[in-house]
Amino acid sequence: MTGLAQVRAEVESVYRRESRRILATLIRLLGDFDLAEEAMHDAFFIAVERWQRDGIPDNPRAWLVSTGRFKAIDALRRRARFDRSQADLSMLLDGQGQDPSDEELLADDRLRLIFTCCHPALSADAQVPLTLRAVCDLTTEQIARAFLQSPTTIAQRIVRAKAKIRDAGIPYQVPALSELPERLESVLRVIYLVFNEGYSASSGESLLQQELSDEAIRLARLLVQLLPDAEANGLLALMLLQASRQQARTDAQGNLVLLEQQDRSLWDRQRIDEGCELVRQALQSRAFGAYTVQAAIAAVHAEAATAEETDWVEIVGLYDVLQRHWPSAVVELNRAVALAKRDGPQVGLREVEGILARGDLLDYHLAHAARAELHYQLGQVEEARAAWRQALALTRQAPERRHIEQRLKVIE
Repeated sequence: MTGLAQVRAEVESVYRRESRRILATLIRLLGDFDLAEEAMHDAFFIAVERWQRDGIPDNPRAWLVSTGRFKAIDALRRRARFDRSQADLSMLLDGQGQDPSDEELLADDRLRLIFTCCHPALSADAQVPLTLRAVCDLTTEQIARAFLQSPTTIAQRIVRAKAKIRDAGIPYQVPALSELPERLESVLRVIYLVFNEGYSASSGESLLQQELSDEAIRLARLLVQLLPDAEANGLLALMLLQASRQQARTDAQGNLVLLEQQDRSLWDRQRIDEGCELVRQALQSRAFGAYTVQAAIAAVHAEAATAEETDWVEIVGLYDVLQRHWPSAVVELNRAVALAKRDGPQVGLREVEGILARGDLLDYHLAHAARAELHYQLGQVEEARAAWRQALALTRQAPERRHIEQRLKVIE
């Protein structure tokens, strides 16, 4: 017998580490998103009782996959009077020879799931929300905030996409090499969104969810092996370079440490070296895109021994390329911050004010935070205080809230 508290702690730990992989595998085995999600939750519920009685298994993930699959088969047997359930049950029983713990199959289940969610038969506005829900376990509310949409709208897109996959029989597989390029843009975007949620969580008490960022890097490596592509290399480089700073981004109390204040001895030189080499390879191909240019900017930061040695001239030039070829308001904001470093806060503030004046990024807390900091550097305390308060009202992440509150205390 194992103690209840120990079992619950282990179940919670396995859920945090493995639930998305378990769900991905169950979707492959069961062929249905909703059935797989129900089966997974049943398996975790059963684990609390069985592991207390029988002990924690050597391979918890395989145990949960197997238990979830059998629970799904039992549920379909009970509903077998319906024609579709009979067909589903027949399919599952026919496939019982597969070992659900086969590590070769398990290795890239999440990549299979991403390609399924990004199938061209699905609408573009449904692909990413579905993937973030299924692969990353983001809530509908978190996804809605990321897309500046209502939770109801996002929920409807996800439901329709799941039904389309089921009813159209969209295969759960990594596509053939000839089909990869047309699917690549959506897949790269999804992997980077997964990384971003891990690198800087959209809400909650912690800045980092390292399991998500590590998983995104793992998926990108799998993708690069599948499809040698400059922009896939560029994305992997960008994530490695950003992740290299993870240990320096918060202090011992979990408070945010800005780039210029970070202890650069904590940066991961191995990831920096690999990321910089991938950037060089991608740039030499001349077939790169926005991720590669962003990676080049991250490389300039990574190669500076101190914040004062950062080459802001080169960074502004790279942002100019990014804004010219892949324009967005966020890129424009980042360019404005770089301009302030190169040419002074007045120049940067003028650019930020222009973005907000035309109605862009009004709900983006970092735009108001940048505006506040530039006002403060110019000695415009009242304007800085007002902008910090706007930023605080829009921030849902505890470390960022504490940082802004600290800035307000300094001003007051």
